[in-house]
Amino acid sequence: MEFGIPRNIFGEEHEIFRRTVRAFLTEEVLPHVPEWEEAGQTPREIWLRAGELGLLGTSIPAAHGGAEGGFLYDALVIEELGYHGIGAPAWDMHAHIVAPFIVHFGTEKQKQQWLPPMAAGEAIASIGLTEPSTGSDLKDLRTHAVRDGDDYVINGSKIFITNGIIGDLILLAAKTDPALGAKGVSLFLVDTSTPGYRKGRNLKKVGNKAQDTAELFFDDMRVPADNLLGGENEGWRILWHGLAQERLVVAVRSMAICEAAIDQTVAYTKDRVAFGQPVFNFQNTQFKLADHATAVEAGRTFIDRCIEQHAAGALSAETAAKAKLWTTELQDQVLNDCVQFHGGNGYMWDYPIARAWADARVHRIYAGTNEIMRYIIGRSL
Repeated sequence: MEFGIPRNIFGEEHEIFRRTVRAFLTEEVLPHVPEWEEAGQTPREIWLRAGELGLLGTSIPAAHGGAEGGFLYDALVIEELGYHGIGAPAWDMHAHIVAPFIVHFGTEKQKQQWLPPMAAGEAIASIGLTEPSTGSDLKDLRTHAVRDGDDYVINGSKIFITNGIIGDLILLAAKTDPALGAKGVSLFLVDTSTPGYRKGRNLKKVGNKAQDTAELFFDDMRVPADNLLGGENEGWRILWHGLAQERLVVAVRSMAICEAAIDQTVAYTKDRVAFGQPVFNFQNTQFKLADHATAVEAGRTFIDRCIEQHAAGALSAETAAKAKLWTTELQDQVLNDCVQFHGGNGYMWDYPIARAWADARVHRIYAGTNEIMRYIIGRSL
């Protein structure tokens, strides 16, 4: 999509890297998405290739195997994934949500153990918060961890865990002091080969079909106390620290999806003829696309400012909630109309607009539902 107001947050070095990312995605990832969708997961080889090209360690310190580029490089990768309609591999969960927790709160031993293989794509990460009966409500988590000598014994279950089938590491939330409610939660870095760690079904989803999503079970799983991330009962504080980035990751991806949808629909309607003229020539088509293009450009300016603020460590939780709410609601409106303008082809899985429509719907649900975003924003007014 062409912007009347030029973007100025990325420098030439960023754009050089963007071209590398774009070439990799179009040449080595997109051609294989259909077969990965059939398999319900992505192969380890493509993770290794992404690690080789530097996609997975953009903000990981150089001392721990990364590029130490900062969030501008993260945002660039997320934009390209969103624009090209790549919901899997779930590199954003791995590199831009889990890795920052270890960077900011891990011990040196934990960083040396996990960050280099994560940056290289040799270890695939997930995060375990959501539970079957409580969702992501930390106050009512039922997975619990009891200290026993030098270990914690963990029992419980999780659901809807991205990278849960193929993952090697899970950042697992468990209740360590039920009397403290949400503030009695701790986080553990758990090797998924640990005895007592059990993978359930690879869940079948409406969209993001190549992205594995698992049920997980923990049966008397013994985890060394050294695997605790931060201190005991520090989970709430640590997770709160990462919420702004998680929500901005969703917002950045959603903006790129909107831009791609408009580009695809303009091209399609200019080529598709109905009643003797291109569909684009009808006033209804032009007016609706004009409205969406205007809203997307206004949203892009806002999100670019959020990216700048977050890169400088200044993005508030409330502003991140606004970014996630605005972009994901706009995304639904844009995709609904763009599917409609594709007619019957808009409902065909072979068309990128259909995949985008199915894949993007979850953005209003995860990283905190949009109802929670409204609650966060409302209580700040």
